[in-house]
Amino acid sequence: MTAEQRERRVVRVEGVVQGVGFRPFVYALAGRLGLDGLVGNDVDGVFIEVEGPEPRLAQFLSGLRLEAPALASVERVQWAPAPTTGTPGFSIVASAARGTRPAPIPADTATCADCLREVEDPADRRFRYPFTNCTDCGPRFTIVQGVPYDRPLTTMAGFPMCEACAAEYHDPADRRFHAQPTCCPACGPRLRFERDGAGDMGEPIAAAARLLRDGGVLAVKGLGGYHLAVLAADEEATAQLRRRKRREEKPFALMVADLAQARTLCRVDEVGAECLSCRQRPAVLLDRLPEARVASAVAPGNRHLALMLPYTALHHLLLREVGEALVLTSGNVSDEPIAHLDGDAAKRLAGIADAFLVHDRPIQTRTDDSVVRPLFGRPMMVRRSRGYVPDTVTLPVAADRPILACGGELKNTFCLARDRRAVVSHHIGDLENHETLRSYHQGIAHLRRLLDLDPAVIAHDLHPEYLSTKYALELAEGDERLTRVEVQHHHAHIASCLADNGECGPVIGVAFDGLGYGTDGTLWGGEFLLADLRSARRAAHLEPVPMPGGTSAIRQPWRMAAAYLDAAFGDEGAPVELAVLRRNEARWTQVVVLARAGLNAPLTSSAGRLFDAVGALLGLRDEISFEGQAAIALEQIADLDERGAYLLPVAEPAGAEEPLRLRGAELVRAAAVDVLAGVDPGVIAARFHHGVADAIARVCERLSEENGVRTVALSGGVFQNVLLTTGVVRRLEGAGLRVLTHRQVPANDGGISLGQAAVAAAQARGLIPREGHLTCL
Repeated sequence: MTAEQRERRVVRVEGVVQGVGFRPFVYALAGRLGLDGLVGNDVDGVFIEVEGPEPRLAQFLSGLRLEAPALASVERVQWAPAPTTGTPGFSIVASAARGTRPAPIPADTATCADCLREVEDPADRRFRYPFTNCTDCGPRFTIVQGVPYDRPLTTMAGFPMCEACAAEYHDPADRRFHAQPTCCPACGPRLRFERDGAGDMGEPIAAAARLLRDGGVLAVKGLGGYHLAVLAADEEATAQLRRRKRREEKPFALMVADLAQARTLCRVDEVGAECLSCRQRPAVLLDRLPEARVASAVAPGNRHLALMLPYTALHHLLLREVGEALVLTSGNVSDEPIAHLDGDAAKRLAGIADAFLVHDRPIQTRTDDSVVRPLFGRPMMVRRSRGYVPDTVTLPVAADRPILACGGELKNTFCLARDRRAVVSHHIGDLENHETLRSYHQGIAHLRRLLDLDPAVIAHDLHPEYLSTKYALELAEGDERLTRVEVQHHHAHIASCLADNGECGPVIGVAFDGLGYGTDGTLWGGEFLLADLRSARRAAHLEPVPMPGGTSAIRQPWRMAAAYLDAAFGDEGAPVELAVLRRNEARWTQVVVLARAGLNAPLTSSAGRLFDAVGALLGLRDEISFEGQAAIALEQIADLDERGAYLLPVAEPAGAEEPLRLRGAELVRAAAVDVLAGVDPGVIAARFHHGVADAIARVCERLSEENGVRTVALSGGVFQNVLLTTGVVRRLEGAGLRVLTHRQVPANDGGISLGQAAVAAAQARGLIPREGHLTCL
């Protein structure tokens, strides 16, 4: 072949292409096509120089996208011609520090089948080694300290590879070729079992299993932090864990060895099996079997269980050694962030765990388990964290300047965005806790370093008392380079759903949640917005009622029952025969008087508080120990065979510019009448859900006719209620409307930061109206 027949390309590949076996894949692809050149990592991603006949070069460039490794996500392939060199062979070259911005860091990935076979093979040198991994699996985000993603910039830097591992690492034919966490028993992290400060108590996993079988509580150091484990069927052990952890009733997650064991506890259909088995390995909320062998303290009064499969070799080994399902819950005291540093875990968990199963590989970033729930044939995200973070979400509108979106107060995440790439953080939690707030600050600083992102725009919630808002204001204070963008809470919810679906709007946005600060200074939460990414107008909402005692009404749903029953029955008063009144008789009259006077009783249109009121009315919860508990219980007891529905009437607006109002008090009155008539609570709960779904559909149809908008976006924590959401979607689609629901981020406040970032990007760049819709730029 003559030099004239050869061509050379300089290629740039961007996306999740580091730590996922992309360079070995490129090496093999070039070899198969008989091409010469080189491949390497730099700060921007992967750079390639490739030379050969043009038809093969075209195959090569196509193959970069079509044949990429399973864990890779190729966002962009760019190439340019270059002079040929005639240098034979293809090589992987050392990483370069050059580049303008860091390539995306891959997420942690569950142990692959090939690695698991090695762990189970007595003849393999990695037999029963808990930290076995390769290019296709293992720790990533939780060990990364800097970029580019190479071993010296991870928490594996302190474990020099032995000769055998180094040979695999440098062998292009080996699946551990350039796998940064590669290790083995001779050179990698070590496992140890500790009890009462002493170690060396025999083989660690066997010792841990004995403790669990004896009814003990075990602290296990995992990928993103410590977990607490007990036997799932052990009544005393699970009750003991609840007492020590001070977690009164919130359900525990379970880890099972495999799908067969999962099917002994829950109904696992094809979608559920896919959710459980995917590489992210989230906890999956599934319907509990009546005969499921789990302790009553695992998920009190709940007809679902949260199951997950092992996602590290350590978990596989422990589950098989024990032979039973385990409770595996976050290693913390209630409301604190998960412990991830060894010294901190030893101190914080000492009064909870009887022993520790630990290792010496540091965890850089604490990352909770992700949680999903099957819905519409795919996973609905409840908590997006380990396994999914820091995968990017593509913004519908490119950010012309880097953005930091600070998120909400509860279930907090933050978001960093540049161009069309948004990185929503791991689950941070409720910022009211001091340690969680510190984790929030540290998480933002760390991810900013990894992404080399210096924000020019700070997006935040309107609520002046949110700690995330205060953080944004402090960051922007005195810095003229920073532009602040305030985003109303429910607009952020709808924008999050739009961005999640790659759309700009306009939509009828239905944002139903607990609370959010409204543009009028009141507490919103049952909202219908005519919205796009730039702006939102309140078109309808639940009629506001007082929230007696302010935040006390969130913790004590009976107060919301008092407020709603007072609004429903007026001067005639709530029927004294109602059990909720009798249970709280000592304080009832005083609370009603204060609510009528507006003393420490802010008005709220919150859908979450409406659900709370009905939950208390039915005797499910007068007080709660975790957010949304009464609403969850209401969904749990609903009779799935009931088809009746209460009427939730819509009041006409007082003026042309006023929003419609949905009279939730009338719905509560209907439920109260049925309670007094002795109707089964499950039937009442079902009629309530159907009534709310009917009203949402009626209002959306009316707003669609009046405004010519045919798409509805559903967001807010209330739409994690599957009974309500499926009912709303069925009704809307039956009316010929198009419905958007969440896919990549949660509908709850865990998705707020993405919405804030999308709004900030759209407001800065602008959108072009076209035929009643907004064209994304």
